[in-house]
Amino acid sequence: MNPLSTPPALARWTRSLEEDASLDGAVHTLEGPVHGLFASGTRGAVLRGDWLGHPLHPVLTDVVLGTWLSASVLDVVGRGTWSDPARALIGVGAIAFVPTAWSGWAQWAQAGPREQRVGVVHAGVNATALVAYAGSWLARRRGHDRAGARLALLGAGVLVVGGYLGGHLTDARRAR
Repeated sequence: MNPLSTPPALARWTRSLEEDASLDGAVHTLEGPVHGLFASGTRGAVLRGDWLGHPLHPVLTDVVLGTWLSASVLDVVGRGTWSDPARALIGVGAIAFVPTAWSGWAQWAQAGPREQRVGVVHAGVNATALVAYAGSWLARRRGHDRAGARLALLGAGVLVVGGYLGGHLTDARRAR
């Protein structure tokens, strides 16, 4: 039997999200507010990256992913000695998270139902990563560097799942 004939568990789970009609309630609840806030008119065109000729969301995700994962690298390599620079990176990532999420919602509003289902889970997972990283930033600010490092590593693990879902949307589903 060819081991590649059966998709990996994460790919099967992601495909099951595409078909999960129980996510439609969340999709329908979000459609109106998301369209009004992020996807219509000039604001929507700017957030989608129409002016760039390329979706803006993937460009911005590099800032969030890069800063947050770099903070975790500093934690692991520096073993607590680089907590202040890690905290600074986490802060930059949290600030960049806002326009990144807005640009993602602008794209989401134009996606099809399957992509919107995955997109809702993608957004929830990434919001969870934001909470972990915000907790890391606060812990470090209060002098609890080890707790901050642990929260950042938790956030990194969650972020990988969110990144996988985003990659699925752009690569497998061609959501643009």
